[in-house]
Amino acid sequence: MSGLFGVVSDSNCISSLYYGTDYHSHLGTEYGGIAFIDKDGMPVKKIHDIANSQFKSKFYEGSDEIKSNLGIGVISDKDPQPLSFESKFGPFAICCAGLVTNKDALVKMLIKKGISFGEIDHGDINTTELVAYLINQGNNIIDGIEKMYDKINGSISLLLLTKKGIYCARDRNGVTPLVIGRKEGETAIASETCSFPNLGFAIKKFIDPGEIVFISRKGIEGKKEGNHLNKICAFLWIYTGFPASSYEGINVEKVRENSGGFLAKRDNVEIDLVSGVPDSGTAHAIGYAMESGKPFRRVLLKYTPGYGRSYTPLTQDMRDRIALMKLIANEDITEGNRIVLCEDSIVRGTQLKNFTITKLKNAGAKEVHVRPGCPPLMFPCIYNLSTRSIHELAARKAIRALEGKDIEEVSDYLDSNSVKYKKMINWIAKDLGVTSLRYQLIDDMVEAIGVPKDRLCLYCWMGKSSGKI
Repeated sequence: MSGLFGVVSDSNCISSLYYGTDYHSHLGTEYGGIAFIDKDGMPVKKIHDIANSQFKSKFYEGSDEIKSNLGIGVISDKDPQPLSFESKFGPFAICCAGLVTNKDALVKMLIKKGISFGEIDHGDINTTELVAYLINQGNNIIDGIEKMYDKINGSISLLLLTKKGIYCARDRNGVTPLVIGRKEGETAIASETCSFPNLGFAIKKFIDPGEIVFISRKGIEGKKEGNHLNKICAFLWIYTGFPASSYEGINVEKVRENSGGFLAKRDNVEIDLVSGVPDSGTAHAIGYAMESGKPFRRVLLKYTPGYGRSYTPLTQDMRDRIALMKLIANEDITEGNRIVLCEDSIVRGTQLKNFTITKLKNAGAKEVHVRPGCPPLMFPCIYNLSTRSIHELAARKAIRALEGKDIEEVSDYLDSNSVKYKKMINWIAKDLGVTSLRYQLIDDMVEAIGVPKDRLCLYCWMGKSSGKI
């Protein structure tokens, strides 16, 4: 998942743009970029590879020399962006968050119309470039955004920067969030509300699914009403989002504490302490400790913010390297203890098995009971770039081992009361080498979030789509 930030200012917007974009660094690991309008009314873009460095270290030098009233920024999970274009609507820059699952078919369609693609990275067409070309097929920018949404499968939210202001569009399913913030003399648009407080912004409005607004120095102008059929990604609260952020007015840290509380309510294991896998597992563990009355202690410590999330990099080698280096087991806290270890989720299971559990065992843990804050992940996400293959998922590996082959019908494994579900969990626990394993139940996770089930995207757990795929 990528993170978007934009700002319109009565004076110079660059400081807010720089820091506001940086506050989305937890959402992507590949590229960071900004675009702003120069004194001639043209968009200027700057993109840096942030795979091995932080956004602020790449953009700090020279930022104090830039002067502009309008700008957008992005922390990208895959493609270099923002991109700038000269079009029939005039010059603009654009950045996107989301995934287009029918990208190849759309690219072929545009190529047949004579359109050439120039932003090719490792043989792959840049999704943001595709989105821009689809928008350019419309009669105006609003019509172009609507026609783009009609053509794509998946989910795209975007910021489109012109010399007059910023068009802000949230995907029709509402999978990815967008929120407007306001302070005297400036209006901002962001994926994450955590980008607002330290910059002085107050939340003004959560953008509805399918809604398009235009922000300029004149204010906030609605261009298209939303559909109010929200299917926001539940994983935002469980793992992806920053603890200080809120979506639909619901705080991430509080949801994770609720989640840990539900895990404790259904548990009866005898333990000495509760701990979490930093960073996102920590609040789940705090909630478990508060509900169970067992002490929360840190058996695993993350070494500096310099190591990013081990879940998001595109290669297994890089995920393994980060998983090895970023967490250090504290032997003096771990040794001889029976530990409940709260994790946000188990995706592939390789890092938990090969690094986290191994570190705790080497540090002398007597028992390790793993408690993920969500049910087993069963389906690759079709709305954001996360897991890309069923074969990667720990639950699917278990099913393959139990069935002797890959199977399409997995409904028995989705039922937490079924014999097959229990066999799957036992297989994963044995594979991980943990004392016990108990996943969060889907209804408990939904209640922990506090959003009605029919207004959440639960595709990666249930295989049911929140829109066309």
